Amino acid sequence: MKIAVTSKGTDIQSAVDPRFGRAAYILIVDSELENLEVIDNQKNVDAFKGAGIQAAATLGEKQVDVLLTGYCGPNAFRTLQAAGIKVANDANNCGTVESAVKAFNEGRLAFLKDANVDGHW
Repeated sequence: MKIAVTSKGTDIQSAVDPRFGRAAYILIVDSELENLEVIDNQKNVDAFKGAGIQAAATLGEKQVDVLLTGYCGPNAFRTLQAAGIKVANDANNCGTVESAVKAFNEGRLAFLKDANVDGHW
């Protein structure tokens, strides 16, 4: 399973970034934390609009199964849904990327049924 986690840094000990579209990095790991791909999301950090949609499209291209983040706006959420990517929130309360993946594996993160923040957050 490919799990994307919004991150403030480039390794699994980095803090989870609560933002999706404007996160500094998005790390893609497997459920066992054995493989790691780093997506530099800097082009979206200062985007005027559409950051979430662009980040969601990137995850769709990477064939991600699940996104772990803090907050996801409505346009990004719809784009993720269209790509078949489930979104779990509250990952930012886990501390690190590694801890967020472990929390997800243990069933402690709930899937969103809708966006949990207005756009441009």
